Amino acid sequence: SLCTAGSNIFASVRENSPVGQFISHISIRSDPGANTVRLCLTGPNANWFYLEGRTIRLNSSASRVLDREVLGPFLIAELTCYEDDIKQSHYRILVEILNENDNKPKFLEETIQPFSISEVNSVVFTVKAVDSDGDMISYFIDQSSDAWFFRIDLPNSGKVVLSKPLDYESRTRLQIIMWAQESNTEEKFNISTVLTIDIEDVDDQYPHFLPCTPVSPRVPICMNPTYTANITGKQQDSVLEFSPGPIRARDGDRGINAPLMYTILSDNHGRFVMDNRTGEIQVEDRLKYSVATVVVRVLSENSFPPVFNATTFKGFIIQSSSPASIVSTYGNQVLQVQVSDQDFSDQGVNPNIRFLLHPPSRLYQVTQEGVLIARTDQLRAFDRHILQQVVARDEESGEEASASVDIEVLQRGQAQQLFGDVDSRLAGGIAALILLMFLSAFLFLLLRF
Repeated sequence: SLCTAGSNIFASVRENSPVGQFISHISIRSDPGANTVRLCLTGPNANWFYLEGRTIRLNSSASRVLDREVLGPFLIAELTCYEDDIKQSHYRILVEILNENDNKPKFLEETIQPFSISEVNSVVFTVKAVDSDGDMISYFIDQSSDAWFFRIDLPNSGKVVLSKPLDYESRTRLQIIMWAQESNTEEKFNISTVLTIDIEDVDDQYPHFLPCTPVSPRVPICMNPTYTANITGKQQDSVLEFSPGPIRARDGDRGINAPLMYTILSDNHGRFVMDNRTGEIQVEDRLKYSVATVVVRVLSENSFPPVFNATTFKGFIIQSSSPASIVSTYGNQVLQVQVSDQDFSDQGVNPNIRFLLHPPSRLYQVTQEGVLIARTDQLRAFDRHILQQVVARDEESGEEASASVDIEVLQRGQAQQLFGDVDSRLAGGIAALILLMFLSAFLFLLLRF
């Protein structure tokens, strides 16, 4: 028989090979088509081959690429030889598809969806990528966005853990870029994805009173305020107005925002009544609470406002290079604005009076004793300055009175012609007073700092 001397065919071909790629020779004795010999390809994958004389070649195309990941690792077909349409021999064809690194890793969608985690978690989440070529995958976090919150301990695990604590009160959502990369190939194909992580609030913060004054810019812990209110001995059954006010608190866990209730912790004589919305214990966790101080000062009844002893005060200052000088009167005395308050029997002296300039002046300041100080080195001779309002404010009652000050800037020679030499004791006293005021201001700033 001309169909004899054949055998089963075992061969291999790389995926993505071009059309016409050689597969195998046929070892039958006769050429196909000679002396009524006919060869046929049949079987599951016969359409991937064609015959060219005694050769089997790959039947691929631009639209039909040989892909191991789609077809599997083998192509199976059969070669049948006929003589005069009578089947004479039958051979198996088994072709292995050799793998090439032609696929990138892909993240499993279910592992990269937006999700939420508690702010007290340690192991956060696990991502998973697969490679159709079966390559080994390593994971890493792109060092951008919020990468500093997380780390990967085992590069091949995809398990992400926290590297620093989460804080819902600072950040409620984080985003990171995850990379999956082939670690055992020359190509090192990789892919990235953006993960969105929402932080869930847990009850880990104490409530605080408002306004919140942070301990420092880097320590977001509130210092509770002291609330202050004034009342007179005759006030009863009235709602107190506090400064700063009103009394208010907020749950430190903004996402939970648990309801708060308020109470007075100490009032030995029971003189005050507080609504349960005015001093704080947390309802859901009574071990978490915050305490603020409330000061209520009982004052004498105020019947008279403070009154200046003049509506306009007149004075002068002598031009000099000194940084500061006290304004004097034309009676050769220190100019001192004064008020009297008939609510005080001690010559009408109200110790709660505070003086200030309105609007503030860059050339003049007024002390708490009502003495005016000028920045002498910034004044020009023959100038005249009118301070429209020197305000005297009662810090307890809030009542105010105002007066104006008319100040003339003189040359040194003018002052000597008008008044002669200034009394040396007065000059010494003025200098001592200026020095005392500057030392007091420096000490106040030092203590405040």
